[in-house]
Amino acid sequence: MSFTKVNASAATLTKNRTEDSIVPTSGMCVTCVDGCIGMCEIGKSAYRGHEVIYPQPFGVITTAGEKAYPVDYSHFNILGTAVGAHGIEADSDKAIFPNVNLEVHFGHDKGLKFKLPWIIPGIGSTNVAKNNWEGLAIGTALAGTGLTIGENVVGMDPEAVIKNGHIIDTVDLKRRVNLFKDNQIDGWGATIVQSNIEDTRIGVQEYAIEKLGVEIVELKWGQGAKDIGGEVKIKDLKKAQMLYERGYVVLPNPTDPNVIKAFESGSFKEFERHSRVGMVTEESFATRVEELRKAGAKYVFLKTGAYRPADLARAVKYASKYKIDLLTVDGAGGGTGMSPWRMMNEWGVPPVEIHSLLYQYVKQLSDKGEYIPAIAVAGGFTLEDQIYKGFAMGAPFVKLVGMARAPIAAAMVGKTIGRTIDDHQVPVYVERFGSTRDEIFVTAADLREKIGNKEFENLPTGAIGLYTYYERLAQGMRQLMAGSRKFSMDYISRDDITAITPEAADISGITYVMDVDKEEAQKILTAK
Repeated sequence: MSFTKVNASAATLTKNRTEDSIVPTSGMCVTCVDGCIGMCEIGKSAYRGHEVIYPQPFGVITTAGEKAYPVDYSHFNILGTAVGAHGIEADSDKAIFPNVNLEVHFGHDKGLKFKLPWIIPGIGSTNVAKNNWEGLAIGTALAGTGLTIGENVVGMDPEAVIKNGHIIDTVDLKRRVNLFKDNQIDGWGATIVQSNIEDTRIGVQEYAIEKLGVEIVELKWGQGAKDIGGEVKIKDLKKAQMLYERGYVVLPNPTDPNVIKAFESGSFKEFERHSRVGMVTEESFATRVEELRKAGAKYVFLKTGAYRPADLARAVKYASKYKIDLLTVDGAGGGTGMSPWRMMNEWGVPPVEIHSLLYQYVKQLSDKGEYIPAIAVAGGFTLEDQIYKGFAMGAPFVKLVGMARAPIAAAMVGKTIGRTIDDHQVPVYVERFGSTRDEIFVTAADLREKIGNKEFENLPTGAIGLYTYYERLAQGMRQLMAGSRKFSMDYISRDDITAITPEAADISGITYVMDVDKEEAQKILTAK
């Protein structure tokens, strides 16, 4: 069985000439013919080189790996029961799914409150994030959940004012923070400002705390898409030079006269901007956490990626030792922007495996009475069944599920539908529901009541799309939880799911389906 697709992918706009006849080990056509124009990745690399490393077209897509892992969350099923209720009276008139409480409270003082138990982890300087931020920020605020402003937003802002290596003012970060804050309702949800090496050097988080009133900051060790720093493509020479001057790694060197000449002649059309890789030490981590708290941060988060198990252990231990408020652990295979395609498929610990290790490590510290931060898991979650399984896998420690691609997709679709409404060109597929906001978006009446008619009319449809997607997830979660008789998030447990393959059971420690309730079933059957 092959888990990997090699040498051709929609992500890199490549394909094989003999699509039904491929060598599985190399991905090459069985017959590679002299005279082929080079449609596969090898062929395209022969004339575009390093450009073919990255998914395309950049700026208008989100990307995820297409590798099929031997074990994933589909190898687990959710268990229901016909008996009792947890978190509500065992009364058929009260234990109904609309009464399931999805709220979560977390942080060292339980001062952070989310209406819904998920968060958008860091999405930052990519075009797809910037172009959809209105929908993401406003939709998240209205839903009462969390949104993380990712790395490099300030550094990429051409209007940012940086003097003597420190940020003085920035248009983009200010806009992103305020879009959320201006639409936040009764303190529900939160916006978080993340930082990488370049951000830290120019004081982005200190600026966000002091000038923008941000209470939550996040340190970033990585993500599930790649084990190098953030990347984007730059089509403008002046911007590439600006980023080079701000200290980013820009390839090729946009100040080199020969490179400038080649760019202007059309030899290549894009520069690459890269961030640096971090060098984690306990001392530097402790120092930075203390600096942020002294700067006024009320809550400090840590986001780590799909690195090797020893790095996961460091993240868990440091988060415990230095009283981090939320630790997010991302599994391999995801990406919202400019991750190298082969890296996205072939690098890192997959979600089920890393989340299983995470549970083991956190439980080990918990059993010794050590402080345990709230935990968020990420890595390809999109719908309510997967979200439920993520909570159960890490129960009782997991408080949030992180999703980025799916919320971006919802915001993009909402935005696109809004444009078709404005242009009076609603597609037939959508037109069957109507031709206005109120007819097409099923949450329109709810939103009108929540924010008022005038505000609803001015609401970006990207925000309505995200809010409506979240409404679907919420109802789906309530239905699944009611079936398990769990009526608040605190009651989800590891025995609410079962492994449907022995391999999934062995990796996760979740009971194999044929072994579930063995003793209890025998007691029932042998009772007189």
